[in-house]
Amino acid sequence: MPKSEKRAGEPPEVVQGLRAGLAVFARRRDDIQRVAYCRAVRREIDELVKWSAARGLSCVETSEREMDRLVNSAPHEGLLVTCQARRWGSVQDVAGVLTRSKGTAVALERVRNPYNVGAILRSAAFFGVDAAILGAPAPHPGLAPVAVRVAEGGIEHLHLARTTDLAETLSRLRALGVMVVGADAGAKLSVFGFSFARPVILVVGHEREGLGERVRARCDALVSIPGHGKVESLNVSVAAGVFIGQMLARR
Repeated sequence: MPKSEKRAGEPPEVVQGLRAGLAVFARRRDDIQRVAYCRAVRREIDELVKWSAARGLSCVETSEREMDRLVNSAPHEGLLVTCQARRWGSVQDVAGVLTRSKGTAVALERVRNPYNVGAILRSAAFFGVDAAILGAPAPHPGLAPVAVRVAEGGIEHLHLARTTDLAETLSRLRALGVMVVGADAGAKLSVFGFSFARPVILVVGHEREGLGERVRARCDALVSIPGHGKVESLNVSVAAGVFIGQMLARR
């Protein structure tokens, strides 16, 4: 299996948020370099503090004001964990995960808002999705700290990959027998009762524009969430949660 993207030369990742930081400790603790926390969360991170001390890592209690300064007043929930840059798998890695276990994945096409990205990946982990692919026209910058925090640790449970050509990536997955289902507010086919084959990848599009034409053309099916027509559509992260829940309902 191809190796994950190399991390050499990449700056450390600062994970902010209590659940996000504890998930790093649980899933990839050897990547941790230093820890900063506020007194209010000391009891909840006791194991992390003791582990850091045993390994001689910097683990300091600091004030809320100092923590705010460190993250430019972004929400931090009293915990910052600095660790090695996140490993990104290749598309081949994701394909292997899906085909071996007849698994499920979610792909995000140009979803920009980090709150939406984080919420979608949190839902994916909650329902047991195996992998996620982030697509962008240029090299994807990775995951914003806000997205990691909003995901509440869910990101650590997903095989992650990124691509500069999601349409081509989906074509490769289809050739390996992966069903590609597009989430499309205008589709006539309802997600409720839709039969998701295995393995399968759900594609979620841009917050306003939806799926691009090239990506849409690679989908085996397009499905929507029927509503009452009082509002045009759901927020993309809310909609993704519904789609993912239906995809995993008949696992």
